Amino acid sequence: MNVTSSRATDPTRITADALVVPVPSPPGDLDGPLAAVDAALGGLVSSVIADGEVTGAAGQVRVLHTRGDLRASRVLLAGVGDEPDRGAWAAAGRAAARAARDAGARKVALLAPADTDRGDVRAMAEGIATGAWRLEAFRSSGATKGRRRERGISDVIVGGGALPPAGTRAVAATAEAVNLARELAETPANHMTPTILAKRAEQVARGRRALSIDVLGPRELTTLKAGALLAVAQGSAEPPRMIVMRYRPPKAVRRNREVLGLVGKAVTFDTGGISIKPAAGMEEMKMDMAGGAAVIAAMGLIADLELPTEVLAVVPSTENMPSSTAMKPGDVFTAMNGMTIEVTNTDAEGRLILADALTYCARKGATRIVDMATLTGAIVVAIGEVYAGLFGSDPTFTELVREAGDETGDLCWPMPLHPGYDPLVKSPVADLSNAAKKRQAGAVYAARFLRDFTEGRPWCHVDVAGTAMQGDHASGFGVRLAADVAARVARLT
Repeated sequence: MNVTSSRATDPTRITADALVVPVPSPPGDLDGPLAAVDAALGGLVSSVIADGEVTGAAGQVRVLHTRGDLRASRVLLAGVGDEPDRGAWAAAGRAAARAARDAGARKVALLAPADTDRGDVRAMAEGIATGAWRLEAFRSSGATKGRRRERGISDVIVGGGALPPAGTRAVAATAEAVNLARELAETPANHMTPTILAKRAEQVARGRRALSIDVLGPRELTTLKAGALLAVAQGSAEPPRMIVMRYRPPKAVRRNREVLGLVGKAVTFDTGGISIKPAAGMEEMKMDMAGGAAVIAAMGLIADLELPTEVLAVVPSTENMPSSTAMKPGDVFTAMNGMTIEVTNTDAEGRLILADALTYCARKGATRIVDMATLTGAIVVAIGEVYAGLFGSDPTFTELVREAGDETGDLCWPMPLHPGYDPLVKSPVADLSNAAKKRQAGAVYAARFLRDFTEGRPWCHVDVAGTAMQGDHASGFGVRLAADVAARVARLT
């Protein structure tokens, strides 16, 4: 994706296949780019607003054909809604990108009013750069016979000098990372095993001098006594991997001695194991690795942005399968930190693999940790698909992560971790149980379980079960969040 900046503020001077202009709700009196486009098109914008065809509602896109009156062949009026937050600007960009893709546009320009917040412009530009992406690797050439093969958007131009060159480079790098996370998560499980995921992570590290990688297999995990991860993996013919990536900025730019730990769940396919899931919708469980995909992609973005703080990423990866060797309800395993865990539900496997990853991350030098995981259906029931659930052991760090979510549009809603929930993690035969017998506070219980493996570090858990997917597709949620948290940690004193 090529993202560039133009100082042109006159829409008649911007050359593109499609020109995107944001519209508030209600549109009000026309000024800025809207007024200029209206004048160039002989009052067409005013007409469609007066007719109620354009209201500025969030997600609404109206396509206007310019018929040669502008250098752009189409104008896309993209609604941002009333008092839009950062996420609404990004969503408007994605909606405009889909309309541009459907129209066959390759080069898309964005022209926002001059007083638009720079962060909002960047969010909308990122939305345009990511909104048209689709996984095409598994479509045969025969499937497109008789129709134009859609190639998507290749260029995004940010007009009006709204972003400096560094800003457009950041948009391009962010879009590349978000689309990578989506690709990794959406790829079918027979083409994205733990071994293949590790190889893709190696590709991310390759060519980025500040980024290193180490991939741990069954032998190393056995030596580390990673019994929780190995317990989940024992039901699959595919060997597990623990992907360890480390970004070290040059000493000359490093601002503090903090080491941010990023941990991401990467179950490349989750059947539920012996506690098997219902068949309906199980194909979506190829995306149970969305948290790990976001962390891997974020590490590439953090390196590209040259953020001035060290970051350590740990991504445990396995399949969760039912077989004669699979873990069974009632089994007890010992995690890397020595705690014993009774498995009462084999479909609560994500917290098991995260347990060992969190311990490893802390012991390898992380001073504070954020984990991201498609962990519980309970969080979807609680707060839906707009916010991820945010749990934390340290109020100040939790607020930092929440603010990063507001800034990037990867929204996080703080959830409780009160001591009153502690009895839910107790087992009659082991130190902990991986699933509570009481049908209550499922998302809280899972987070409370994870806290025992963080070695006392300031820690946040982000449950992305509701936000990692948009319909049938991966969203890339968490990539921007992780990079912004790293930037904020760099500023800590």
